Amino acid sequence: MKMVLDDAAGLNLVTAYEPGRVRIRGKVHPTSLLVFPRELQTDWDATDVGSLSSRLLQAITARKPELLILGTGEQQRFPDPRIFIPLMDAGIGYEVMDNTAACRTFNILLGEGREAALALLSDPPR
Repeated sequence: MKMVLDDAAGLNLVTAYEPGRVRIRGKVHPTSLLVFPRELQTDWDATDVGSLSSRLLQAITARKPELLILGTGEQQRFPDPRIFIPLMDAGIGYEVMDNTAACRTFNILLGEGREAALALLSDPPR
C-alpha cells in the first residue's frame, strides 16, 4: 500500500507498507523497528506482541515522544497492559492498531508537526 509521495522535509514518513516490510525515505526495512520523526532504530529486539516488554519500551521513553503508535502486525493484538507502565509514568500516550493503520496514523501525526514514535511488530510465528 502506497502511503505518500515525498519525504516532507526529511521526516521519516512511511511511503509504502506491505506485510513484513515498510518503506521509509526510499529504503525498505523489515517490520520490528522503531521510527521517530528523524531517526530509525532497526535493531529493536521486539519481534512480535509476545516479545514486547517494559524493558524494550525504554528505547521509546528515552526519546520522550508525545505519543507511541504501536503496530502489532496484520491484526490488532493487545499486549499485556503492564508493559505500558513506563510510558504512562513518562506521560507518553499510546495507541495499539494493526500495522497498516499505524503507518497511516504516524504519517498524519508527523504532518501535524507532532512528536510521535512508531513501533512496528511482525505477526507472531505460526
